[in-house]
Amino acid sequence: MRTDLFALRHIGIHEDDLQHMLKTVKAESLDQIIAETIPSDIRLAHPLQLSKALSEHEFLSHLKTLSRKNKLFKTYIGLGYHDCITPSVIQRNILENPGWYTAYTPYQAEIAQGRLEALLNFQTVISDLTGMELANASLLDESTAAAEAMSMLFDVRTRSQKNNSAIKFFVSQEVLPQTLSLLQTRSKPLGIELVVGDHEEFGFDEDFYGALLQYPGKYGQVYDYTSFVTKAKEHEIKVAVAADLLSLVLLTPPGEFGVDVVVGTSQRFGIPLGYGGPHAAFFATKEEFKRNIPGRIIGVTRDADGQPALRMALQTREQHIKRDKATSNICTAQVLLAVMAGMYAVYHGPKGLKYIAEKIHHKARIVSQRIKRLGFEQLNTSFFDTLKINVPDTDRLREISEQHGINFNYIDKNTLSISINEATHDEDIKPILSCFLQLKAQKEENLLSEPIKDVIPKTLLRKTPFLEYEVFNSYRSETELMRYIKKLERKDLSLNHSMISLGSCTMKLNAASEMLPLSWAEWGNLHPFVPLDQAEGYQEVLRELEKDLTTITGFAGTSLQPNSGAQGEYAGLMVIRAYHESRNEGHRNICLIPSSAHGTNPASAVMAGMKVVVTKTDDKGNIDLADLEEKAKLHSGNLAALMVTYPSTHGVFESSIKYITKLIHDHGGQVYMDGANMNAQVGLTNPATIGADVCHLNLHKTFAIPHGGGGPGVGPICVAEQLLPFLPGNPLIKTGGSHAISAISAAPWGSSLVCLISYGYIKMLGEQGLVNSTKVAILNANYIKERLSGKYEVLYTGEYGRAAHEMIIDCRPFKQNGIEVTDIAKRLMDYGFHAPTVSFPVAGTVMIEPTESESLAELDRFCDAMNAIRDEIAKAAENPINNPLKNAPHTLKMLTNDEWDFPYSRQQAAFPLPFVSDNKFWPTVRRVDDAYGDRNLICSCAPMEAYLESE
Repeated sequence: MRTDLFALRHIGIHEDDLQHMLKTVKAESLDQIIAETIPSDIRLAHPLQLSKALSEHEFLSHLKTLSRKNKLFKTYIGLGYHDCITPSVIQRNILENPGWYTAYTPYQAEIAQGRLEALLNFQTVISDLTGMELANASLLDESTAAAEAMSMLFDVRTRSQKNNSAIKFFVSQEVLPQTLSLLQTRSKPLGIELVVGDHEEFGFDEDFYGALLQYPGKYGQVYDYTSFVTKAKEHEIKVAVAADLLSLVLLTPPGEFGVDVVVGTSQRFGIPLGYGGPHAAFFATKEEFKRNIPGRIIGVTRDADGQPALRMALQTREQHIKRDKATSNICTAQVLLAVMAGMYAVYHGPKGLKYIAEKIHHKARIVSQRIKRLGFEQLNTSFFDTLKINVPDTDRLREISEQHGINFNYIDKNTLSISINEATHDEDIKPILSCFLQLKAQKEENLLSEPIKDVIPKTLLRKTPFLEYEVFNSYRSETELMRYIKKLERKDLSLNHSMISLGSCTMKLNAASEMLPLSWAEWGNLHPFVPLDQAEGYQEVLRELEKDLTTITGFAGTSLQPNSGAQGEYAGLMVIRAYHESRNEGHRNICLIPSSAHGTNPASAVMAGMKVVVTKTDDKGNIDLADLEEKAKLHSGNLAALMVTYPSTHGVFESSIKYITKLIHDHGGQVYMDGANMNAQVGLTNPATIGADVCHLNLHKTFAIPHGGGGPGVGPICVAEQLLPFLPGNPLIKTGGSHAISAISAAPWGSSLVCLISYGYIKMLGEQGLVNSTKVAILNANYIKERLSGKYEVLYTGEYGRAAHEMIIDCRPFKQNGIEVTDIAKRLMDYGFHAPTVSFPVAGTVMIEPTESESLAELDRFCDAMNAIRDEIAKAAENPINNPLKNAPHTLKMLTNDEWDFPYSRQQAAFPLPFVSDNKFWPTVRRVDDAYGDRNLICSCAPMEAYLESE
């Protein structure tokens, strides 16, 4: 046996298991299972043309060689990205810890209290520093957050503004260029008119509903926006500010001069640059907009014993409920990065953050003073960390600085900016000055003289305290923080404990060899706007990953820019929109979407300026062909696209898929395939073969990027030949197609750092490993289906009675015993498992997806647990109110209480099967009360008195 084969480590089912599993599923071979699952007319005729599989050691050696092609200059480019220092205790115990990075989105709050507390810390940091009342649990990047602010303020316009068609949105010329590009992308489909200009000359009138300012400005000037905001309020214009989070330690918080929204990035709080991401953006606003805020909010509630507990608040904002009425398609957060940023604030505390900010500011003032003494004009009169300098020849200065291994931001032929950062040390100042000395052909001189002057007006200095809560003033030593992080980790059930069988979410192995390079400085410390010749290692990885994804999907090209699945949906639809416009068919705006589709699909379509027409599904869960034909014909002249998930959201390979895609093409539309279920396709079929024109891929599902508790995610789009020219671009670094649409995310290649994971996944599995992964994922699903047969009913199957890589179990019949699907989800916690996907896409069901990386023993433990719960459901009729399911989950506090008032034993409650006691996971709270928390919204680290007052 070749034990160095990565496939052997990634795929949990081995040769010895196969015969038993095949016998269980009543098949002679694995190929028979595949033949009975995937229609023959869409099977690939030839193997994927991919490079030979590397062993883990070979891959790491290969990536180390590539990393040396990246040049690590001292970089002072700024523009929203700054080198910083990740505390080692956070790197080792969070970034590199599968207990944190393999967790799922905290929908099951009782087994996610640690992550929820860490996110509550993050929200508190944001609220305190911005001076706002409410913050969410993070967004994708600063530019996306700014676009969400523009959209939210558009949605909450006053009645008179809507009646008067106030559709103009003012954007300060000081806003970051990548943000402006993204605003241009997002505004056009919504009918918002952007007006870019000087905020000091802006004329307020009734045509405007909102404005966006940058604080400090893109090249460092700190403006006093008080009068602007005051005038805006007089004209009912709402104001958003994109703010540098670290600067707010020293500067007056935007909330104190009356703005409505504050956005930005927390990247400076210990998150590696990573050539553009992933980083956790923030979105803070007023309490009055709590039901309009995009993304997720963590809030305090109580559990069944009345004790404080945390959960995701205001769940009615989720897209699967609002669908095409949703104002945002954001359904996730950059959780892992938000956790790190929040923990950075916990570690340093308010005094530490002030020390870091003052140190950066002091060095910036030193550089400013010395450059002025050399005879150069420093244009910023007030600044935090960034200087804007006039020079006679930036091209010459660029040559000199690059010889010194230094990057500045070159604005034009005579202007540059320099952004000092946390990683700028005292000894770094001299090389910066040497570049200017050399430009003047001047010898080094003594520049240490007069005292450094204050440059921030007293009126703009922060006067309010921040982060006074205990959590930010308790963990100064590494020992203390390590234990705090571990305490939170123990409250969360992650993949390092047991299988997480979430349908549509593909919680597979995130291999250590894929993850290790994320901590290497050569990959982590690269600014996204460095010259391409300084990022040759990254460029090779990204080009190769694009090529491999293009091969796997059968398409013509790929863009890695979208940094979430929902953003990939939006990007794909915007590319389709641009294609129609290029053919003088911009009137095509109808998007057909099956009723079973993910909720983000209709939300994305509306954001792309399309009108959603819902098509029916039949009794077998497939697209209703008669209804589709009728609506395609009805809307033929205006049909833009069909959005289809394949295999279907119901876990079935629909045999009519090629007919469906042809029908759409015959009526002039394009086919968008949602790639959420791509794990059932790789190497066996592909989107191009079924007739799609564009698909997004969830790299955080099929291609092994970990979920991280809800993020990072990457949602690249792969497109057919005709859509290739429209792939998204970037205003600072050339990327995308020949007629590229404007930016979809802030960085040219989105969250580049975590693309290393998917690159490694493909390179180590190779063609055969990828194919075998797909086959085993399908086998595992069918094995679970058969093991649960007789206890549960599978709602939908294919023509041969097979499931794809996932299946939907119908739990609605159990209502006659008083049991809801939620009771089953909570009871699974007592068995040590995270629940499968609950009530999606069908209410009252669970959707199970085992993936290929689980072992037979783990599959059996899960099936044993599900079957034991079924027996408990049968007994629940005897006592519908007081039984193990209704009281689940059972905590250690319950089990060790002197009193036990339940009609079943403690053993039955906590150790219902023998295997549970070997690896017991204890939920830290009892069942949470979501409705109570929404009625009494607390979303920061408020003291207990605030909680009691709300009660």
